[in-house]
Amino acid sequence: MRVITGSARGRKLKTLEGLDVRPTTDRVKEAVFSIVQFQVPGAVVLDLFAGSGQMGIEALSRGAKLAVFVDSDRRAQAVIKENLELTGFTASSRIAGMEAQTFLLSARGPFDIAFLDPPYRKGLLDEVLPVLAGKMAENGIILCEHGADEILPDTAGNFVRAKDYRYGKIVVTAYRLPQTE
Repeated sequence: MRVITGSARGRKLKTLEGLDVRPTTDRVKEAVFSIVQFQVPGAVVLDLFAGSGQMGIEALSRGAKLAVFVDSDRRAQAVIKENLELTGFTASSRIAGMEAQTFLLSARGPFDIAFLDPPYRKGLLDEVLPVLAGKMAENGIILCEHGADEILPDTAGNFVRAKDYRYGKIVVTAYRLPQTE
């Protein structure tokens, strides 16, 4: 697992060991960042269910202003901290060691980009999406990685499902505010 491009390009990132760990593949990560490429510079990014922190770190490498990493697993928090030190992004990041829902209830926002990659098939996206939508910037985007067999809601608060991107057994669902003219 590595940083694809930007100021930390090519840096190898550490990941957690074990069967429960499912890092985002480089192919999916590249696709996700092609969706948000023009929104990343100067953005405030939320990496919810952060794991190794690779999505937020990739955003920082591409010019995001701040990344907030949320994970309740202490081992994940330690790996995120180590990866931030390896890439030099400690000063432009925050790590919140708590459950996603708890974090969102107290978070101020607004976030420009939110990456969500929770454990699959546990209903976590359905729980957090309505709360997260209220913490997003007006032109923000929520990107949810999930299994192709999972059906996500059409709305998340005021945000609507804009598009699904399929990569084999993985789907990335994008939510945005509806466009008004």
